[in-house]
Amino acid sequence: MAARKDNKGRQLRKGEFQRKSDGKYVYGYTDPNGVRRYIYSKDLKTLREREDRLVRDQLDGLDVYVAGSADLNFLFDRYMSTKSELRETTYVNYVYMYDHFVRDGFGKKKIREVKYSDVLQFYHDLLNKKGLQINTVENIHTILHPMFQLAVRDGLIRNNPSDCVMAELRKKTGNKKGIRHALTLEQQRAFMNYIAQSPVFVGWHSFFTVLLGTGCRIGEVVGLRWEDVDLEKRTISINHAMSYYPRRNDTYKCEFKVSLPKTDAGIRMLPMMQQVYDALKEEYERQLEEGFSEAVVDGMSGFIFTNRFGTIHNPQAVNRAIKRIYEAHNAEEIVKAKNEHRDPVIIPHFSCHHLRHTFCTRFCENETNVKVIQSIMGHASIETTMDIYAEVTEMTKKEALDNLSANLDVF
Repeated sequence: MAARKDNKGRQLRKGEFQRKSDGKYVYGYTDPNGVRRYIYSKDLKTLREREDRLVRDQLDGLDVYVAGSADLNFLFDRYMSTKSELRETTYVNYVYMYDHFVRDGFGKKKIREVKYSDVLQFYHDLLNKKGLQINTVENIHTILHPMFQLAVRDGLIRNNPSDCVMAELRKKTGNKKGIRHALTLEQQRAFMNYIAQSPVFVGWHSFFTVLLGTGCRIGEVVGLRWEDVDLEKRTISINHAMSYYPRRNDTYKCEFKVSLPKTDAGIRMLPMMQQVYDALKEEYERQLEEGFSEAVVDGMSGFIFTNRFGTIHNPQAVNRAIKRIYEAHNAEEIVKAKNEHRDPVIIPHFSCHHLRHTFCTRFCENETNVKVIQSIMGHASIETTMDIYAEVTEMTKKEALDNLSANLDVF
């Protein structure tokens, strides 16, 4: 079959032709939905430039995206390509959450086919079938909701199908926030006393004293350097955090990385409690004799807390240490309490972030100025502080009435 030519004798490519009526050049193609489409131009050069651009768009997936036949996985990748301002740790966390809980299932749904009920059912399945906590589902929602919003702004869908889903989910599950519960004062004392008296775990004493005495995030404490501490003025400067996460290009290998605190409010100056001062002073004097850390991360050195290998603590290793400590304590406490004919003080399962929550709870029990609490904790939103404060206030009200009942003899 002879190739088509235009009125100037130039050979036309497959899909190209020239209209006899007005001499315009036309290129016809089939879009991803099977619809026949055409692009037009008055000259062949411009037409072919548009053809080349169309091919590039198809290779990039844009044609599929614009046609609405792309799936959520494509939308996620496109959304992430627009988030150049994300901190490295946040970027990796988004990718981890999406890849583990969305990509191989819900992520294969076509963007235009997703309805409100689909999102709600997906979240219910994460809670009931996957056994996730409401906080984890909330984290997944913080990824999906702006993804759908991007599709709304691009004109692919009219409404965001994830709008109001979390409010409905909390109403149905009866779980409003999924707040972590702090250790009780008795449990906190038992934990710290056991570490101080244990020849196996005593090396953790100063580390956990700082965690429980400052309310810092685990990344802020593992990254703490001697130059961040002023023993004379008794202050601690929280100006960075240490993260341990999979590399962006190789998720099977993890590494430490220096980053800014979680929020701008996280950059703060903390006065030292006496117990924190004593722990840091003792640690400094010990390192004067035994040597200081030689670990270097992103050019930073002089870290206060290191493990037996001389590297800074991996947060997951801290959680494993916590588990070993409370399990050893509970085993000994059960036997001891039985011999002393009393109820044992059992320390529940908890992670290092519970220690931050525990500090905040103790603080709320003794301080009424919520703005001061927010500043010390480095909360970006007062609502985060108020959630904990309100929970503590409820317990305080009950204790106050119990005390009133015990002390008043008027009924």
